[in-house]
Amino acid sequence: MVVVAVAACSSDEQLTTPDGSPISTTVTRVAEVNIVSPERDFSRTCLAPTAAESGTTDATRIVVTDPTLLDALCALGMGDKVAAVTAAPGSVPAYLGPQLTSVPAIGTTPDAAAVSEADADLVLTTPETAASSKTFRGVRSVTIPVGDWQEQFQAVAEAVDRSEAGRQRLAEFTTEAAKTGRRMDASHTQVSLVRFGEDSETIAGMDTFAGQILGEIGVQRPAPQRVPDSFPVTSENFREAEGDLIYVSFEGEKGQQHGEEVLLSDEWLGLGASMWKRVLAVDDAVWYDSSGLAAAWLVLNDVKGSLDGNS
Repeated sequence: MVVVAVAACSSDEQLTTPDGSPISTTVTRVAEVNIVSPERDFSRTCLAPTAAESGTTDATRIVVTDPTLLDALCALGMGDKVAAVTAAPGSVPAYLGPQLTSVPAIGTTPDAAAVSEADADLVLTTPETAASSKTFRGVRSVTIPVGDWQEQFQAVAEAVDRSEAGRQRLAEFTTEAAKTGRRMDASHTQVSLVRFGEDSETIAGMDTFAGQILGEIGVQRPAPQRVPDSFPVTSENFREAEGDLIYVSFEGEKGQQHGEEVLLSDEWLGLGASMWKRVLAVDDAVWYDSSGLAAAWLVLNDVKGSLDGNS
């Protein structure tokens, strides 16, 4: 979501330092809706380091061919071992923090100089991006099979000789999610998930990443939303966006612009959750575009800080 980034005030009333430099402030609301975790520090996304299993040789320079694999390495505390990503610049998700966003992105077909500079001793790849690993001849390569986010995390953990550590980290998350649900009485709250696109509103299904994490916590969804797939909001089914609490998100700047218009419309303001100030904005990139244990913790922490709060 664009608005959670640090942003300046309007140009007409922008605060500046004595030398004329702008003073940035953190945006905390959009269209009269509070933003969840507006001052989140992504430098703290990654978890503590884990150790390689006894009797194994720990990889020290890892190349990944698919940025989606980075979440697992982040959750295993191995971000400092990533030497390069065979993807376009800017492909590393911002939520992974500066340690990983600063890793060189050397393109999907890196040249000999980039391969030499990476000096990899392990390449992690996926079936869709396996071609990029061929330039690292002689380097051990492990293909991570397609699966849900938990299966992919465990596959990465096994590839880097941290099978037991991976299982422990998943168990820690599952335990904390369930504990959070009990503590916050999540089973008695029906939460609606609405995403705004450039010219669309979508109710997120239970199989979306956010939907899965809410399920882990034990949060209930409104009856019309208890389906695997997402579906568009229309004038006929608009009331299906209703919930005890509505988490909204925006797909990019244009999604935010459209979302602001809808959030201030008479129809939206007529929803019970809106009238009772029970609408909150979350980071779309974390709740939907991501998929992994590190992101799951971010979503869980968002819920911890907002499920029983007001907007």
